[in-house]
Amino acid sequence: MTTTPRAAYFVSDSTGITAETLGRALLVNFPGVSFRHHTVPFVDSAEGAAAVAREIDRAADAGKEPIVFHTVRSPAVAQVLGEARATHIDLLNGHLTELEAALGTTASEQLGSFHTVGDTEQYFARMRAVEYAIEHDDGQSIRALDQADVLIVAPSRCGKTPTTMYLALQYGLLVANYPLTDDDFPTDGLPRAIAPYAARCFGLTTTPLRLSQVRHERRPDSTYASLAQCTLELRRAEDLYRRTHIPFVNSSTKSVEEMSAVIMQSLKLRT
Repeated sequence: MTTTPRAAYFVSDSTGITAETLGRALLVNFPGVSFRHHTVPFVDSAEGAAAVAREIDRAADAGKEPIVFHTVRSPAVAQVLGEARATHIDLLNGHLTELEAALGTTASEQLGSFHTVGDTEQYFARMRAVEYAIEHDDGQSIRALDQADVLIVAPSRCGKTPTTMYLALQYGLLVANYPLTDDDFPTDGLPRAIAPYAARCFGLTTTPLRLSQVRHERRPDSTYASLAQCTLELRRAEDLYRRTHIPFVNSSTKSVEEMSAVIMQSLKLRT
């Protein structure tokens, strides 16, 4: 019998990235419960909050009581949102109270103040990182690889692009990724294009079955997606990582957030 997923809402008066990141980090501690995620950004008025509350109520009517994580600073907007039939988790309130006590001052009630750019230099660094990640996705460009903080190496469909974009957007790191293909084997060392940057390389792998399933969604019943091909590519990649002393992680058992943390720790990156 299939269990209906429970609705989980991430509501914010800005982009929703903070609410979703913190909310998902909490939900991952309950692997036995399935959730249907809904991110609702830019809820910055009572009218907008009322519309979201109605949507949450409809989800409650259709199944179990939803879980709502929010980072809404306006008390008036938060109050309207709180009228929805759900378990509400304010990701700011308790922490702000603790900070107010520690700092001896009151937090600003200005709408969206939690999400303002504040550090312009950091903002533009992250935008540059995203542009760099797009240019260097899947080995499209080898220009300026010497500037990369991280170079993710893996066979196709092992999770290179999501991890690259997460590191760029969340931490402002310059990340390139390089796909290992049949043309890169046999080889004694790393492919020529990335060999000079071995100290910044990090490998991804997965299980042959998982890789085959993901590739079948892209190219059904192809040699590319066959279990034999996936097994071969992963075996060669892992052997390459070991021979060249490249750290690597299995992406089939970790979230993008977890893989990013492992990469940053392994390469001793600080943001």
